[in-house]
Amino acid sequence: MTTKRIQIDPAWVFRDEAGNTLDPQLFRLLAEIHQFKKLTSAAKAAGISYRHGWNLLNKWADFFGTELVRLEKGRGATLTPLGEKLLWAEQRVMARCQPQMANLASELNVEIQKALVNLTPLLRIQASHGYAVALLPQVCINLQLDLQYSSPLEALAALNRDACDIAGFHMPTGIVIPQLLERYQQLLKPRSHKVIRFISRQQGLMVAKNNPLQIETLSDLTRSGVRFINRQEDSGTRALFDQLICNEGIAAANIDGYSNREFTHSAVAAYVASDMADAGFGVEQAAHQFGLGFIPICSEDYVFVCHQKNLKKAAVNQFIDIIKSEAFKQKVQTLAGYKSELSGTIETIEELSGFMTL
Repeated sequence: MTTKRIQIDPAWVFRDEAGNTLDPQLFRLLAEIHQFKKLTSAAKAAGISYRHGWNLLNKWADFFGTELVRLEKGRGATLTPLGEKLLWAEQRVMARCQPQMANLASELNVEIQKALVNLTPLLRIQASHGYAVALLPQVCINLQLDLQYSSPLEALAALNRDACDIAGFHMPTGIVIPQLLERYQQLLKPRSHKVIRFISRQQGLMVAKNNPLQIETLSDLTRSGVRFINRQEDSGTRALFDQLICNEGIAAANIDGYSNREFTHSAVAAYVASDMADAGFGVEQAAHQFGLGFIPICSEDYVFVCHQKNLKKAAVNQFIDIIKSEAFKQKVQTLAGYKSELSGTIETIEELSGFMTL
């Protein structure tokens, strides 16, 4: 049976007093021009003709009263400051809203599958948002997947009140975050919980392409003129960053922009890519997605946890087989800084590296 799923993509509209609105196709064209630097290649990648691409640019240049793309003979095509800001606005809307839209789509899909009398197993997952987790709806085609994004602590709390079958969270390798670890230890139950290994990923500093400010270490964030964009307070990545600067004796008050925050890795990357900040902290794939430089700082393990009794459920076993599969691992290999060698391996809580270390 062909799997039918709702997908919700955020969208925004730029409208003038006459009611004219931007064609969403323009954003795809601007993104491809930013990547390929040639209108011919960009139009082909956007799935439109060169003539249509040219007409789109002219139409919206008239709309704004200024060019969106600069075409120079022998130099190709480059975005003007307005073109860059429009592309940034589209990227920021997508980065900020996608987790919430994915949560809603998941809820709707589950209810619609019930109405279709779909007999495929239901698997409820709550997990911290991430690029590898976002792959799951693509690969779990024979499961009714109710995937809800939440903070690591919210996911584990949901597992303990039976609001989900599997909870996902991440822990840095070789770095102890006492306050967070204490909360994890309160929520994880070594006698009844089992760990399902998922992926490891690189965390570090995202900086502008070619790193013009020569940012190399966390202490460089305190230099005059360096602007930072942070993550929200309840995220695992924020807890990791706070611990890292604490370990190095760096005062948060000395980091310009420490109190500014975004809600996903890609939103942080979009912020830096728009030149609203010079650096952000997050995963390497986010930097790669937005064409940024990346300075690796540490790695972390992303794992799932479930009740031991749930390992006998068909849906959980099917899920483990999926993340063990070569097809899934090949998808993970396309993500910069991600590894999946242990994906699907079952461990005890005690075996989780660093869990019992305070």
